[in-house]
Parts: sequence; structure tokens; C-alpha cells
Amino acid sequence: MLEHVVQTNDKQRFTINETSPRIRANRGHSVDVDLAYELADPPAILLRGTPLSAVAAIREGGLQKMSRRRVHLHCDSRTALAVGTRRGTPVLLKVRAYEMVHKGEMVHEGFVFFVTVNAVWLT
Repeated sequence: MLEHVVQTNDKQRFTINETSPRIRANRGHSVDVDLAYELADPPAILLRGTPLSAVAAIREGGLQKMSRRRVHLHCDSRTALAVGTRRGTPVLLKVRAYEMVHKGEMVHEGFVFFVTVNAVWLT
């Protein structure tokens, strides 16, 4: 039954450890757990789905992790828009991730990128 839950979860939130009978989250939101993410070189563009009501604050202060451990970004617009839809009319923001990393804008401030097993980019 547990395997069925892991395999059919629409957001692929969980992984079963193949060496021991344990399950773990693929991403941590508010809990400080070492999920052993590896640094990754981001694609040119990553997407952030957000409600229209948040756009002014994002323009003023940038993307914020809020109560999560990291900012979550996506490669595909369908997933990003689904995330933004949860809190109202969605807006799709494009983040020039590769350029920001390789021009040093983010690295100088200590930002790095990770990608989860379910293709969510974290920074």
C-alpha cells in the first residue's frame, strides 16, 4: 500500500529508500532535514507560478522563500501555473537562472541551485 501511495502521488513528494524500509520526503518545506541535494547548474530559464496578488511584492523585494527552506522553481509552465493557481489568479514569472548564476549575481550573495528527484529546482 505504501508503494502505491509513493508511485501514484501526483507531485512525487516521496521516495522509498531501496536499502531499508523507509520513506522520505523529496523536498523539505519547513523542517530542517538534510535531504542530500546535489548542486546543479540550472537551465537558462526557470519558472515561478505565483498569484497575481503577490507580483507587486515580488517586484519590490524579489522572490522570497517565505515559510519554506528555499525558493521553488520549475522547468515546465504547467506545473508552475498549477502552483500559482492555489492562491488565486496565477502569473508565470521567468527567472534567468543560468545567466544569474554564471554572471555571478546570485553566487556573490550565496545562492546556489539544487534539483530534486521530482524536478523541482530549489535555491
